[in-house]
Amino acid sequence: MSRVELFEKIRRDREFAGLSTRELARKYGVHRRTVRQALESPLPPERKRPEGRPAPALGPYREWIDQILIADQTAPVKQRHTAKRIVDRLAEEHGVVVAGSTMRDHVRKRRRELGLAAEAFCPQVHDPGVTAEVDWGEATVSLAGVLTVLGLFLMRSCFSGACFVMAFETQCQQAFFEGHVHALNWYGGVFATIRYDNLASAAKKTLKGRGRVENERFVALRSHYLYESWFTLVGIEGAHEKGGVEGEVGRFRRNHLVPVPEVADLAELNERLLACCIRDLDRTITGRSETVGARLSQEIDVLRPLPASPFPTWEQSMHRVNQKSMIVVRRNHYSVPVRLVGTKVAVRVGAREIEVLADGRTVATHPRLRGSQLRSARLDHYLELLKRKPGALEYSLALRQEREQGRWPECFDELWTLLRERVGASEAARQIVDVLLLCRDHAPEIVELAVRGALAAGAIDGRAVALLCDRKTRPPTDPLQLPERLAQHERPAPSIDEYDQLLDTEAVGL
Repeated sequence: MSRVELFEKIRRDREFAGLSTRELARKYGVHRRTVRQALESPLPPERKRPEGRPAPALGPYREWIDQILIADQTAPVKQRHTAKRIVDRLAEEHGVVVAGSTMRDHVRKRRRELGLAAEAFCPQVHDPGVTAEVDWGEATVSLAGVLTVLGLFLMRSCFSGACFVMAFETQCQQAFFEGHVHALNWYGGVFATIRYDNLASAAKKTLKGRGRVENERFVALRSHYLYESWFTLVGIEGAHEKGGVEGEVGRFRRNHLVPVPEVADLAELNERLLACCIRDLDRTITGRSETVGARLSQEIDVLRPLPASPFPTWEQSMHRVNQKSMIVVRRNHYSVPVRLVGTKVAVRVGAREIEVLADGRTVATHPRLRGSQLRSARLDHYLELLKRKPGALEYSLALRQEREQGRWPECFDELWTLLRERVGASEAARQIVDVLLLCRDHAPEIVELAVRGALAAGAIDGRAVALLCDRKTRPPTDPLQLPERLAQHERPAPSIDEYDQLLDTEAVGL
Protein backbone atom coordinates (compact mmCIF):
# COMPACT_ATOMS: atom_id res chain seq x y z
CA MET A 1 0.00 0.00 0.00
CA SER A 2 1.42 3.38 -0.99
CA ARG A 3 1.56 6.35 1.34
CA VAL A 4 -1.12 8.14 -0.71
CA GLU A 5 -3.49 5.17 -0.20
CA LEU A 6 -2.59 5.08 3.50
CA PHE A 7 -3.39 8.77 3.84
CA GLU A 8 -6.74 8.21 2.11
CA LYS A 9 -7.75 5.44 4.55
CA ILE A 10 -6.76 7.55 7.55
CA ARG A 11 -8.77 10.52 6.28
CA ARG A 12 -11.85 8.33 5.62
CA ASP A 13 -11.78 6.71 9.05
CA ARG A 14 -11.50 10.12 10.67
CA GLU A 15 -14.34 11.58 8.61
CA PHE A 16 -16.79 8.69 8.65
CA ALA A 17 -15.79 6.63 11.75
CA GLY A 18 -14.68 9.52 13.97
CA LEU A 19 -11.53 7.72 15.15
CA SER A 20 -9.07 9.69 17.23
CA THR A 21 -5.47 10.30 16.33
CA ARG A 22 -4.28 7.67 18.81
CA GLU A 23 -6.79 5.08 17.51
CA LEU A 24 -5.79 5.77 13.88
CA ALA A 25 -2.09 5.41 14.71
CA ARG A 26 -2.77 2.10 16.52
CA LYS A 27 -5.00 0.78 13.69
CA TYR A 28 -2.52 1.43 10.90
CA GLY A 29 0.69 0.92 12.85
CA VAL A 30 2.11 4.38 12.19
CA HIS A 31 3.33 7.28 14.31
CA ARG A 32 0.82 9.91 15.44
CA ARG A 33 2.91 12.42 13.44
CA THR A 34 2.01 10.50 10.26
CA VAL A 35 -1.67 10.63 11.19
CA ARG A 36 -1.49 14.39 11.68
CA GLN A 37 0.22 14.73 8.26
CA ALA A 38 -2.56 12.70 6.59
CA LEU A 39 -5.23 14.82 8.21
CA GLU A 40 -3.53 18.02 7.05
CA SER A 41 -3.07 17.04 3.39
CA PRO A 42 -4.00 14.11 1.09
CA LEU A 43 -0.46 14.19 -0.37
CA PRO A 44 2.45 12.93 1.73
CA PRO A 45 5.21 15.50 2.32
CA GLU A 46 8.36 15.15 0.24
CA ARG A 47 11.19 13.23 1.78
CA LYS A 48 14.01 15.36 3.09
CA ARG A 49 17.26 14.81 1.24
CA PRO A 50 20.41 14.76 3.37
CA GLU A 51 22.67 17.69 2.65
CA GLY A 52 26.31 18.29 3.30
CA ARG A 53 27.42 14.74 3.97
CA PRO A 54 31.13 14.87 4.72
CA ALA A 55 32.28 11.92 2.46
CA PRO A 56 35.50 11.57 4.46
CA ALA A 57 37.06 9.09 1.99
CA LEU A 58 37.16 11.82 -0.68
CA GLY A 59 38.75 14.40 1.59
CA PRO A 60 42.43 14.23 0.53
CA TYR A 61 41.60 13.52 -3.12
CA ARG A 62 39.15 16.30 -3.96
CA GLU A 63 41.88 18.41 -5.59
CA TRP A 64 43.10 15.37 -7.57
CA ILE A 65 39.57 14.83 -8.90
CA ASP A 66 39.31 18.52 -9.87
CA GLN A 67 42.52 18.23 -11.89
CA ILE A 68 41.06 15.26 -13.80
CA LEU A 69 37.85 17.14 -14.60
CA ILE A 70 39.75 20.22 -15.83
CA ALA A 71 42.19 18.15 -17.94
CA ASP A 72 39.23 16.37 -19.60
CA GLN A 73 38.28 19.60 -21.37
CA THR A 74 41.18 19.13 -23.81
CA ALA A 75 40.78 15.33 -24.17
CA PRO A 76 38.78 13.67 -26.98
CA VAL A 77 35.07 13.78 -26.24
CA LYS A 78 34.68 10.01 -26.28
CA GLN A 79 37.69 9.44 -24.03
CA ARG A 80 36.85 11.60 -21.03
CA HIS A 81 36.48 10.38 -17.45
CA THR A 82 33.17 9.18 -16.12
CA ALA A 83 32.44 9.00 -12.41
CA LYS A 84 32.90 5.22 -12.56
CA ARG A 85 36.32 5.57 -14.19
CA ILE A 86 37.43 8.01 -11.45
CA VAL A 87 36.25 5.51 -8.82
CA ASP A 88 38.30 2.77 -10.52
CA ARG A 89 41.41 4.96 -10.75
CA LEU A 90 41.06 6.00 -7.11
CA ALA A 91 41.02 2.33 -6.09
CA GLU A 92 43.85 1.31 -8.44
CA GLU A 93 46.24 4.22 -7.80
CA HIS A 94 45.50 5.15 -4.18
CA GLY A 95 43.79 2.09 -2.73
CA VAL A 96 40.73 4.11 -1.71
CA VAL A 97 37.25 2.62 -2.18
CA VAL A 98 34.43 5.11 -2.71
CA ALA A 99 30.77 4.39 -3.44
CA GLY A 100 29.69 5.07 -7.03
CA SER A 101 26.74 7.25 -5.91
CA THR A 102 29.06 9.34 -3.74
CA MET A 103 31.42 9.94 -6.66
CA ARG A 104 28.57 10.74 -9.08
CA ASP A 105 27.15 13.35 -6.70
CA HIS A 106 30.58 14.88 -6.12
CA VAL A 107 31.51 14.98 -9.84
CA ARG A 108 28.14 16.49 -10.79
CA LYS A 109 28.50 19.18 -8.12
CA ARG A 110 32.13 20.00 -8.95
CA ARG A 111 31.49 20.24 -12.69
CA ARG A 112 28.77 22.76 -12.02
CA GLU A 113 30.96 24.74 -9.59
CA LEU A 114 33.94 24.71 -11.99
CA GLY A 115 31.79 25.88 -14.90
CA LEU A 116 32.18 22.56 -16.72
CA ALA A 117 28.53 21.64 -16.79
CA ALA A 118 26.82 20.56 -20.02
CA GLU A 119 26.27 23.29 -22.57
CA ALA A 120 22.77 24.73 -22.95
CA PHE A 121 21.04 25.43 -26.24
CA CYS A 122 18.26 27.70 -27.42
CA PRO A 123 15.37 26.13 -29.41
CA GLN A 124 15.27 27.28 -33.04
CA VAL A 125 12.39 27.90 -35.46
CA HIS A 126 12.82 27.46 -39.22
CA ASP A 127 10.73 28.85 -42.05
CA PRO A 128 9.76 26.60 -44.99
CA GLY A 129 12.19 26.39 -47.89
CA VAL A 130 14.91 28.40 -46.16
CA THR A 131 17.44 26.00 -44.62
CA ALA A 132 18.69 22.48 -45.24
CA GLU A 133 21.61 20.59 -43.72
CA VAL A 134 24.08 18.20 -45.40
CA ASP A 135 26.37 15.60 -43.86
CA TRP A 136 28.03 12.23 -44.50
CA GLY A 137 27.39 9.09 -42.46
CA GLU A 138 28.58 5.50 -42.70
CA ALA A 139 26.82 2.13 -42.70
CA THR A 140 27.88 -1.49 -43.16
CA VAL A 141 26.02 -3.40 -45.88
CA SER A 142 26.30 -6.93 -47.26
CA LEU A 143 27.02 -6.05 -50.89
CA ALA A 144 26.91 -9.15 -53.11
CA GLY A 145 27.74 -11.26 -50.06
CA VAL A 146 30.66 -9.07 -48.89
CA LEU A 147 30.41 -6.81 -45.82
CA THR A 148 31.22 -3.32 -47.11
CA VAL A 149 31.36 0.05 -45.35
CA LEU A 150 29.55 2.60 -47.52
CA GLY A 151 29.14 6.36 -47.29
CA LEU A 152 25.63 7.74 -46.74
CA PHE A 153 24.90 11.19 -48.16
CA LEU A 154 22.14 12.97 -46.21
CA MET A 155 20.30 16.20 -46.91
CA ARG A 156 17.67 17.20 -44.35
CA SER A 157 15.13 20.02 -44.43
CA CYS A 158 15.13 22.01 -41.19
CA PHE A 159 11.45 22.99 -41.52
CA SER A 160 9.79 19.71 -42.51
CA GLY A 161 12.37 17.22 -41.25
CA ALA A 162 12.20 15.33 -44.56
CA CYS A 163 15.53 13.66 -45.25
CA PHE A 164 17.03 12.29 -48.48
CA VAL A 165 19.60 9.49 -48.13
CA MET A 166 21.79 7.96 -50.85
CA ALA A 167 24.64 5.46 -50.57
CA PHE A 168 28.01 5.72 -52.32
CA GLU A 169 31.07 3.50 -52.29
CA THR A 170 33.33 6.46 -51.53
CA GLN A 171 32.81 9.88 -49.97
CA CYS A 172 34.54 11.60 -52.89
CA GLN A 173 33.74 15.01 -54.31
CA GLN A 174 31.86 13.56 -57.28
CA ALA A 175 29.63 11.58 -54.90
CA PHE A 176 29.11 14.76 -52.85
CA PHE A 177 27.90 16.63 -55.95
CA GLU A 178 25.80 13.73 -57.23
CA GLY A 179 24.10 13.51 -53.84
CA HIS A 180 23.14 17.20 -54.12
CA VAL A 181 21.69 16.70 -57.60
CA HIS A 182 19.56 13.70 -56.60
CA ALA A 183 18.49 15.27 -53.29
CA LEU A 184 17.32 18.57 -54.81
CA ASN A 185 15.48 16.66 -57.55
CA TRP A 186 13.76 14.62 -54.82
CA TYR A 187 12.68 17.75 -52.95
CA GLY A 188 11.58 19.34 -56.21
CA GLY A 189 13.36 22.66 -55.64
CA VAL A 190 16.31 24.51 -54.13
CA PHE A 191 16.65 25.74 -50.53
CA ALA A 192 17.83 29.28 -49.87
CA THR A 193 20.68 28.14 -47.58
CA ILE A 194 22.43 24.81 -47.04
CA ARG A 195 24.56 24.21 -43.94
CA TYR A 196 27.85 22.26 -43.98
CA ASP A 197 30.58 21.39 -41.54
CA ASN A 198 34.28 20.99 -42.39
CA LEU A 199 33.77 18.86 -45.54
CA ALA A 200 36.85 18.60 -47.76
CA SER A 201 34.59 18.28 -50.82
CA ALA A 202 33.35 21.82 -50.20
CA ALA A 203 36.28 23.60 -48.53
CA LYS A 204 39.95 23.02 -49.22
CA LYS A 205 41.08 25.12 -46.24
CA THR A 206 39.49 25.98 -42.89
CA LEU A 207 40.00 29.50 -41.58
CA LYS A 208 39.17 31.05 -38.23
CA GLY A 209 35.56 30.74 -37.15
CA ARG A 210 33.26 29.93 -40.05
CA GLY A 211 35.63 31.14 -42.75
CA ARG A 212 36.54 28.68 -45.49
CA VAL A 213 38.59 28.67 -48.69
CA GLU A 214 36.01 26.97 -50.87
CA ASN A 215 36.71 24.48 -53.61
CA GLU A 216 36.14 25.90 -57.11
CA ARG A 217 33.97 22.97 -58.16
CA PHE A 218 31.83 23.52 -55.07
CA VAL A 219 31.48 27.19 -55.96
CA ALA A 220 30.33 26.09 -59.44
CA LEU A 221 27.71 23.79 -57.85
CA ARG A 222 26.45 26.62 -55.65
CA SER A 223 26.39 28.98 -58.62
CA HIS A 224 24.43 26.47 -60.70
CA TYR A 225 21.65 26.17 -58.12
CA LEU A 226 22.03 29.71 -56.71
CA TYR A 227 21.83 28.91 -53.01
CA GLU A 228 23.90 30.23 -50.09
CA SER A 229 26.34 28.00 -48.21
CA TRP A 230 26.78 28.33 -44.44
CA PHE A 231 29.62 26.61 -42.56
CA THR A 232 29.52 25.62 -38.91
CA LEU A 233 32.26 26.12 -36.34
CA VAL A 234 35.04 23.55 -36.24
CA GLY A 235 34.80 20.69 -33.75
CA ILE A 236 32.05 19.57 -31.41
CA GLU A 237 30.69 23.13 -31.13
CA GLY A 238 29.89 23.14 -34.83
CA ALA A 239 28.08 19.80 -34.72
CA HIS A 240 25.32 21.38 -32.63
CA GLU A 241 24.77 24.03 -35.31
CA LYS A 242 23.39 21.38 -37.64
CA GLY A 243 22.11 18.97 -35.05
CA GLY A 244 19.12 17.90 -37.16
CA VAL A 245 21.14 16.04 -39.78
CA GLU A 246 23.69 14.88 -37.16
CA GLY A 247 20.92 13.09 -35.27
CA GLU A 248 19.28 11.90 -38.49
CA VAL A 249 22.35 9.84 -39.40
CA GLY A 250 21.95 7.64 -36.33
CA ARG A 251 18.14 7.57 -36.43
CA PHE A 252 18.00 6.49 -40.07
CA ARG A 253 20.67 3.84 -39.57
CA ARG A 254 18.94 2.36 -36.50
CA ASN A 255 15.49 2.31 -38.09
CA HIS A 256 16.26 1.20 -41.63
CA LEU A 257 19.67 -0.49 -41.69
CA VAL A 258 19.23 -2.91 -38.79
CA PRO A 259 19.77 -5.79 -39.34
CA VAL A 260 22.56 -5.35 -41.88
CA PRO A 261 20.80 -5.24 -45.29
CA GLU A 262 21.79 -7.79 -47.93
CA VAL A 263 21.67 -6.44 -51.49
CA ALA A 264 23.08 -7.49 -54.85
CA ASP A 265 24.46 -4.09 -55.80
CA LEU A 266 24.46 -0.41 -54.96
CA ALA A 267 21.48 0.33 -57.21
CA GLU A 268 19.28 -2.09 -55.26
CA LEU A 269 20.40 -0.54 -51.97
CA ASN A 270 19.59 2.99 -53.14
CA GLU A 271 16.12 1.89 -54.24
CA ARG A 272 15.52 0.58 -50.72
CA LEU A 273 16.89 3.76 -49.14
CA LEU A 274 14.60 5.90 -51.31
CA ALA A 275 11.62 3.80 -50.25
CA CYS A 276 12.63 4.35 -46.60
CA CYS A 277 12.82 8.13 -47.17
CA ILE A 278 9.29 8.10 -48.57
CA ARG A 279 8.03 5.92 -45.71
CA ASP A 280 9.49 8.36 -43.18
CA LEU A 281 7.19 11.09 -44.51
CA ASP A 282 4.39 9.49 -42.48
CA ARG A 283 6.17 9.90 -39.14
CA THR A 284 5.61 12.78 -36.73
CA ILE A 285 8.61 14.42 -35.08
CA THR A 286 8.38 14.89 -31.31
CA GLY A 287 6.94 18.30 -30.42
CA ARG A 288 5.10 18.71 -33.73
CA SER A 289 1.46 18.10 -34.58
CA GLU A 290 1.89 17.56 -38.34
CA THR A 291 3.59 14.71 -40.16
CA VAL A 292 6.85 15.23 -42.02
CA GLY A 293 5.03 14.77 -45.32
CA ALA A 294 2.41 17.38 -44.49
CA ARG A 295 5.07 19.97 -43.70
CA LEU A 296 7.05 19.02 -46.81
CA SER A 297 3.97 19.65 -48.98
CA GLN A 298 3.88 23.20 -47.58
CA GLU A 299 7.59 23.63 -48.20
CA ILE A 300 7.63 22.47 -51.83
CA ASP A 301 5.53 25.46 -52.85
CA VAL A 302 8.15 27.96 -51.65
CA LEU A 303 11.33 26.25 -52.87
CA ARG A 304 13.21 27.93 -55.69
CA PRO A 305 12.63 26.10 -59.00
CA LEU A 306 15.35 23.77 -60.25
CA PRO A 307 17.57 24.85 -63.17
CA ALA A 308 16.70 23.58 -66.63
CA SER A 309 19.58 21.05 -66.56
CA PRO A 310 21.26 19.24 -63.66
CA PHE A 311 24.77 20.12 -62.54
CA PRO A 312 27.48 18.02 -64.27
CA THR A 313 28.82 16.11 -61.28
CA TRP A 314 31.74 14.52 -63.12
CA GLU A 315 35.22 16.03 -63.35
CA GLN A 316 36.95 16.03 -66.75
CA SER A 317 40.68 15.60 -67.36
CA MET A 318 43.03 14.56 -70.18
CA HIS A 319 45.14 11.39 -70.13
CA ARG A 320 47.56 9.72 -72.53
CA VAL A 321 46.99 6.07 -73.51
CA ASN A 322 50.05 3.94 -72.79
CA GLN A 323 51.37 0.96 -74.78
CA LYS A 324 49.17 -1.43 -72.84
CA SER A 325 46.15 0.53 -74.08
CA MET A 326 45.37 1.81 -70.58
CA ILE A 327 45.05 5.19 -68.92
CA VAL A 328 45.85 6.03 -65.29
CA VAL A 329 43.05 7.88 -63.48
CA ARG A 330 43.22 8.56 -59.73
CA ARG A 331 46.12 6.04 -59.44
CA ASN A 332 44.06 3.26 -61.05
CA HIS A 333 44.34 1.81 -64.58
CA TYR A 334 41.50 1.53 -67.13
CA SER A 335 41.60 0.03 -70.64
CA VAL A 336 40.60 1.80 -73.87
CA PRO A 337 40.48 0.53 -77.50
CA VAL A 338 43.96 -0.31 -78.83
CA ARG A 339 43.59 2.07 -81.78
CA LEU A 340 44.01 4.94 -79.28
CA VAL A 341 47.48 3.91 -78.06
CA GLY A 342 49.74 6.96 -77.87
CA THR A 343 46.91 9.49 -78.14
CA LYS A 344 45.29 11.70 -75.51
CA VAL A 345 41.71 11.05 -74.47
CA ALA A 346 39.25 12.98 -72.32
CA VAL A 347 38.06 11.28 -69.13
CA ARG A 348 34.96 12.11 -67.13
CA VAL A 349 35.46 10.98 -63.54
CA GLY A 350 32.15 10.32 -61.84
CA ALA A 351 31.26 9.00 -58.42
CA ARG A 352 30.58 5.49 -59.71
CA GLU A 353 31.78 5.45 -63.32
CA ILE A 354 34.75 6.41 -65.47
CA GLU A 355 33.80 7.53 -69.00
CA VAL A 356 36.46 7.85 -71.71
CA LEU A 357 35.87 10.05 -74.78
CA ALA A 358 37.81 10.38 -78.04
CA ASP A 359 36.81 12.92 -80.70
CA GLY A 360 33.73 13.75 -78.63
CA ARG A 361 32.42 10.17 -78.61
CA THR A 362 32.35 7.70 -75.74
CA VAL A 363 34.81 4.87 -76.40
CA ALA A 364 34.93 3.16 -72.98
CA THR A 365 33.16 3.07 -69.64
CA HIS A 366 34.33 1.40 -66.43
CA PRO A 367 33.04 1.20 -62.86
CA ARG A 368 35.19 3.48 -60.73
CA LEU A 369 37.72 1.42 -58.78
CA ARG A 370 38.19 1.86 -55.04
CA GLY A 371 41.79 1.75 -53.94
CA SER A 372 45.15 2.34 -55.59
CA GLN A 373 47.02 0.67 -58.49
CA LEU A 374 44.00 -1.44 -59.43
CA ARG A 375 43.23 -2.38 -63.05
CA SER A 376 40.05 -2.70 -65.08
CA ALA A 377 40.38 -4.22 -68.59
CA ARG A 378 37.69 -5.01 -71.17
CA LEU A 379 38.35 -7.79 -73.67
CA ASP A 380 36.53 -5.93 -76.44
CA HIS A 381 39.19 -3.19 -76.35
CA TYR A 382 41.94 -5.63 -77.38
CA LEU A 383 40.22 -7.73 -80.10
CA GLU A 384 41.93 -5.99 -83.06
CA LEU A 385 45.31 -6.61 -81.43
CA LEU A 386 44.44 -10.22 -80.52
CA LYS A 387 43.42 -10.91 -84.11
CA ARG A 388 47.06 -10.29 -85.06
CA LYS A 389 48.47 -11.83 -81.88
CA PRO A 390 46.03 -14.62 -80.94
CA GLY A 391 48.54 -16.28 -78.64
CA ALA A 392 48.15 -13.41 -76.14
CA LEU A 393 44.47 -14.17 -75.55
CA GLU A 394 44.75 -17.14 -73.17
CA TYR A 395 46.68 -15.36 -70.40
CA SER A 396 45.44 -11.81 -70.97
CA LEU A 397 44.29 -9.67 -68.03
CA ALA A 398 41.09 -8.79 -69.87
CA LEU A 399 40.11 -12.47 -70.28
CA ARG A 400 40.87 -13.17 -66.62
CA GLN A 401 38.61 -10.33 -65.50
CA GLU A 402 35.84 -11.37 -67.91
CA ARG A 403 35.85 -14.80 -66.25
CA GLU A 404 35.98 -13.39 -62.70
CA GLN A 405 33.04 -11.08 -63.39
CA GLY A 406 30.92 -13.85 -64.93
CA ARG A 407 30.83 -12.43 -68.46
CA TRP A 408 32.61 -15.39 -70.11
CA PRO A 409 30.21 -18.29 -70.93
CA GLU A 410 31.45 -21.84 -70.31
CA CYS A 411 30.46 -22.85 -73.85
CA PHE A 412 33.19 -20.52 -75.19
CA ASP A 413 35.82 -22.55 -73.32
CA GLU A 414 34.27 -25.78 -74.59
CA LEU A 415 34.44 -24.54 -78.19
CA TRP A 416 37.99 -23.31 -77.64
CA THR A 417 39.14 -26.71 -76.34
CA LEU A 418 37.62 -28.59 -79.30
CA LEU A 419 39.09 -26.09 -81.78
CA ARG A 420 42.54 -26.49 -80.20
CA GLU A 421 42.34 -30.26 -80.71
CA ARG A 422 41.14 -29.82 -84.28
CA VAL A 423 43.20 -26.94 -85.76
CA GLY A 424 45.91 -26.16 -83.18
CA ALA A 425 46.36 -23.54 -80.46
CA SER A 426 47.06 -20.50 -82.66
CA GLU A 427 44.22 -21.03 -85.14
CA ALA A 428 41.85 -21.93 -82.29
CA ALA A 429 42.59 -18.63 -80.51
CA ARG A 430 42.13 -16.72 -83.79
CA GLN A 431 38.71 -18.29 -84.37
CA ILE A 432 37.68 -17.51 -80.78
CA VAL A 433 38.63 -13.86 -81.43
CA ASP A 434 36.41 -13.96 -84.55
CA VAL A 435 33.57 -15.28 -82.39
CA LEU A 436 34.10 -12.43 -79.90
CA LEU A 437 34.04 -9.89 -82.73
CA LEU A 438 30.54 -11.15 -83.55
CA CYS A 439 29.39 -9.60 -80.23
CA ARG A 440 29.85 -6.16 -81.80
CA ASP A 441 27.21 -6.85 -84.45
CA HIS A 442 24.95 -9.17 -82.45
CA ALA A 443 23.75 -9.30 -78.87
CA PRO A 444 26.02 -11.41 -76.61
CA GLU A 445 23.07 -13.69 -75.84
CA ILE A 446 22.65 -14.48 -79.55
CA VAL A 447 26.36 -15.25 -79.96
CA GLU A 448 26.28 -17.53 -76.91
CA LEU A 449 23.21 -19.31 -78.28
CA ALA A 450 24.94 -19.72 -81.66
CA VAL A 451 28.01 -21.27 -79.99
CA ARG A 452 25.78 -23.73 -78.15
CA GLY A 453 24.02 -24.56 -81.41
CA ALA A 454 27.32 -25.19 -83.22
CA LEU A 455 28.51 -27.46 -80.42
CA ALA A 456 25.25 -29.41 -80.47
CA ALA A 457 25.49 -29.87 -84.24
CA GLY A 458 29.15 -30.90 -84.06
CA ALA A 459 30.16 -27.94 -86.26
CA ILE A 460 33.44 -27.07 -84.53
CA ASP A 461 34.28 -23.97 -86.52
CA GLY A 462 34.04 -20.21 -85.98
CA ARG A 463 32.39 -19.79 -89.39
CA ALA A 464 29.55 -22.06 -88.30
CA VAL A 465 28.93 -19.79 -85.32
CA ALA A 466 28.85 -16.75 -87.61
CA LEU A 467 26.34 -18.49 -89.90
CA LEU A 468 24.07 -19.34 -86.97
CA CYS A 469 24.23 -15.75 -85.73
CA ASP A 470 23.10 -14.49 -89.13
CA ARG A 471 20.21 -16.93 -89.12
CA LYS A 472 19.17 -15.81 -85.65
CA THR A 473 19.14 -12.14 -86.64
CA ARG A 474 17.62 -12.62 -90.13
CA PRO A 475 13.92 -11.66 -90.14
CA PRO A 476 11.63 -14.72 -90.39
CA THR A 477 9.81 -15.42 -93.64
CA ASP A 478 6.02 -15.20 -93.55
CA PRO A 479 4.61 -18.18 -95.52
CA LEU A 480 1.49 -16.16 -96.41
CA GLN A 481 3.67 -13.66 -98.27
CA LEU A 482 5.53 -16.30 -100.26
CA PRO A 483 3.26 -16.12 -103.40
CA GLU A 484 3.66 -12.34 -103.47
CA ARG A 485 7.44 -12.61 -103.18
CA LEU A 486 7.51 -15.18 -106.02
CA ALA A 487 5.32 -12.97 -108.20
CA GLN A 488 8.05 -10.32 -108.09
CA HIS A 489 10.30 -12.73 -109.99
CA GLU A 490 7.80 -13.78 -112.72
CA ARG A 491 9.13 -13.71 -116.31
CA PRO A 492 7.43 -14.51 -119.66
CA ALA A 493 7.88 -18.06 -120.99
CA PRO A 494 10.80 -18.42 -123.44
CA SER A 495 10.01 -18.49 -127.18
CA ILE A 496 11.96 -20.17 -130.07
CA ASP A 497 10.42 -18.02 -132.84
CA GLU A 498 13.70 -16.22 -133.39
CA TYR A 499 15.48 -19.53 -133.91
CA ASP A 500 12.83 -20.51 -136.52
CA GLN A 501 13.55 -17.30 -138.43
CA LEU A 502 17.22 -18.17 -138.48
CA LEU A 503 16.47 -21.62 -139.89
CA ASP A 504 14.28 -20.06 -142.61
CA THR A 505 17.08 -17.61 -143.51
CA GLU A 506 19.63 -20.42 -143.84
CA ALA A 507 17.27 -22.42 -146.01
CA VAL A 508 16.80 -19.51 -148.42
CA GLY A 509 20.54 -19.02 -148.69
CA LEU A 510 21.04 -22.60 -149.69
